[in-house]
Amino acid sequence: MTLGPLMIGVQGLALTDIEREMLANPRVGGVILFTRNYESPEQLSQLVAEVHALRDPPLLVAVDHEGGRVQRFRRSFSELPPVRRLGEIHDQQPRVARELAEQSGWLMAVELRSVGIDFSFAPVLDMDRGISRVIGNRGFHRDPEVIATLAHDYMRGMHRAGMAATGKHFPGHGGVVEDSHVALPVDRRPLADIELEDLVPFERLIKAGIEALMIAHVIYERIDPQLAGFSPFWLQQILRTRLGFQGVIFSDDLEMAGAAVAGGVADRVQAALAAGCDMALVCQTQPAMIAALDGLPTSFVHAPASQLRLVRMRGRLPLTRGQLHADPQWQETCRRVEGYNAPGTGQLV
Repeated sequence: MTLGPLMIGVQGLALTDIEREMLANPRVGGVILFTRNYESPEQLSQLVAEVHALRDPPLLVAVDHEGGRVQRFRRSFSELPPVRRLGEIHDQQPRVARELAEQSGWLMAVELRSVGIDFSFAPVLDMDRGISRVIGNRGFHRDPEVIATLAHDYMRGMHRAGMAATGKHFPGHGGVVEDSHVALPVDRRPLADIELEDLVPFERLIKAGIEALMIAHVIYERIDPQLAGFSPFWLQQILRTRLGFQGVIFSDDLEMAGAAVAGGVADRVQAALAAGCDMALVCQTQPAMIAALDGLPTSFVHAPASQLRLVRMRGRLPLTRGQLHADPQWQETCRRVEGYNAPGTGQLV
């Protein structure tokens, strides 16, 4: 059985019979986990192992685990600072910031790999312009060159831990005030401005071999009237053709308010896939997930190119929590990463 084009969520700490049936559907290719799915590392390992055991090849298991405000698992995991702290340190000590970015990416990834999770949707490549309600300190910096540099080092750390990287939110979410979880953001800048700033980190990371990108729920109205995630212009003409990106294209969660312009959930899924997404996310409610599954025709065939891209998202270098905690490198990296969390401490790391 191949990996299908849908990534869905599950509701609790263990799978229900209904969820096992849903995950057996060939239209599903992955599961995304949230805080609602976490009680302890042992419970989480069991849940991930059960998801992986349901299918051959195994379903992908992902999570949003950036650090700062967006860290789904906290108790018994390292506290990851928001990456904006790395940008602040870079302003004073660029070399130290780059070292810490690589170590942060490794620590985030290796702890998730120790419970079996394949990948985290990270790093954030959006510019922190100080206006976005949803990005803020999730962005490394205001300068796109600094973002690209730190994100590249962060990705190198993820790769060293056996995890593929997913940059987000293409082509850039930092130029709008609205939060696409609850509203429809509209960016009114011309393409030239976005090319000169927002696209720079994405282009740099694409050249560096990033495996996946997630698309913003934003309309760039002076460029294309469609939401970016439903736009062949952005996904095919810009991302695939002009930038030469050959990795996985993920939609953002299609239950978010910003995606409602395409209609119901089933319509949103079909619009995302038709535009060029390799995998569409429906993450929150079981009725929406069922609607997404039922809305894809039985004749739907996932392109072989999408299958090859998705295979690259599989986690590598498996290890146990015991092996991780016995590793002096993990212990030292925890100290360094957790030590730069408070403003003003970067020079002491």
